[in-house]
Amino acid sequence: MDITTILSNVDSFLWGVPMIVLLLGSHLYFTIRTRCIQRRIPQAIKITFSKDPHSPGDISQFGALCSALSSTIGTGNIVGVGTAILAGGPGAVLWMWLTGVFGIATKYAETFMAVKFRVKDHAGEMLGGAMYAWERGFNRKDGSTPAWAKVGAVAFALLAAIASFGIGCATQSNSLVNVIVSNVPGAPTWSNWAIGIAVAFLVSLVIFGGVKWLARVCEKIVPFMAIAYALCCVVILFMNGHYVGDALGLIVTSAFTPQAGLGGLAGAGMAKAIQFGCARGLFSNESGMGSAPIVASAASTSNPARQAMVSMTGTFWDTVVICLLTGLVIVSTLCANPDADALIATGSISAGAQLTSLAFAQIPVIGTPVLVFGMILFAFTTIIGWSYYGNRCVAYLFGRHAVRPYQVVYVFVSILGAVGVGDLVWTFSDIANALMVIPNIICVLLLSGMIARETKHYVWDGFIEEKDETPIPVHEEK
Repeated sequence: MDITTILSNVDSFLWGVPMIVLLLGSHLYFTIRTRCIQRRIPQAIKITFSKDPHSPGDISQFGALCSALSSTIGTGNIVGVGTAILAGGPGAVLWMWLTGVFGIATKYAETFMAVKFRVKDHAGEMLGGAMYAWERGFNRKDGSTPAWAKVGAVAFALLAAIASFGIGCATQSNSLVNVIVSNVPGAPTWSNWAIGIAVAFLVSLVIFGGVKWLARVCEKIVPFMAIAYALCCVVILFMNGHYVGDALGLIVTSAFTPQAGLGGLAGAGMAKAIQFGCARGLFSNESGMGSAPIVASAASTSNPARQAMVSMTGTFWDTVVICLLTGLVIVSTLCANPDADALIATGSISAGAQLTSLAFAQIPVIGTPVLVFGMILFAFTTIIGWSYYGNRCVAYLFGRHAVRPYQVVYVFVSILGAVGVGDLVWTFSDIANALMVIPNIICVLLLSGMIARETKHYVWDGFIEEKDETPIPVHEEK
């Protein structure tokens, strides 16, 4: 057995039952510890659009949310949902949705932790994430960090930096190129290189400008692309109006019965529905991975609970809304078009992107172009979003002087991803993406008592506007 096969097996294993148990279990635990913080979603959405200008931070709360959404609202919302339905049947949509509902609590908890223990560098820029929570959350009385906590911090930062090259950059660049090439008849063989270089140039314009420039770009692109995509989904649901009720019923019953409910998907079974629905949902919203809290830590916010509430709306929009709309669109399209179901049964439709494309093609003239354009924007914003996560982790590990070399390599990797180079490297990065969850979740669990206690004060006792007067320390440069 060669190294590629071994790494592929490890990757499949990590993103299978172990990750589902770890993340879904954490989602349920934090839902209980935060007294079902999901109930505060309406208030959190309201806070998202308010400003907290006199609080410490580099970017607005809305800018931090859009920057985080830039990496979570991506091809997983389009291709991932279709893939889950093909592998697990319509019931996978319900399980995918449930991971989003309960994942809101984990996103709240990990962001609370990151903002609580954020620091600033000598230039005054905010730094945060699981690595700083590990370093500061378990300090001894003399201010020193235990060796075991330092290991947790380094492990998270290293794994997240590695993962940024694969899941955040190369795979997204490859998806972007494939979408363009597959929709341009007669595209020349060198087009992958040309598109890759163009993507690299555009990525460079954003990531070399720093977090403020990144936030400004995301504030413009993310809401636009999400609203446009959602509107198209609503149009398709209107066109499939007579079948939406059947689709909803099929999604619910298929999640708990041994049959998937459609001829081409029959036999997927409840176990497959749970496995693939949860796996794609967890992968899509990144709750528990510790990625989004890195940029949330740069937000101007008066206390950790306020930004944590803003951040948890990211999971709501990403999975509870966008993924559900995509799932309803696909399943209702299959109900309305028996021929499409037959194409699945015969193997003519075997990929999630094909299934979503079939649904959007129902909108005359603009359906397919909107989907293609949306996938391009989704992939691009994921690339720029993950670049920030990676550079913050590299800065923690090696100091600020290492950020620029990292960014140069990151841009180069976007070109390699476009031309499909290095499958072994991308698989390794995907493994790192899964493994970074472990130190992040362990840290949040160890600090869950503090999170629950302060959540009670800020959220449930009504002090969400209270300013946290705890000084933000300056982090010593490596």
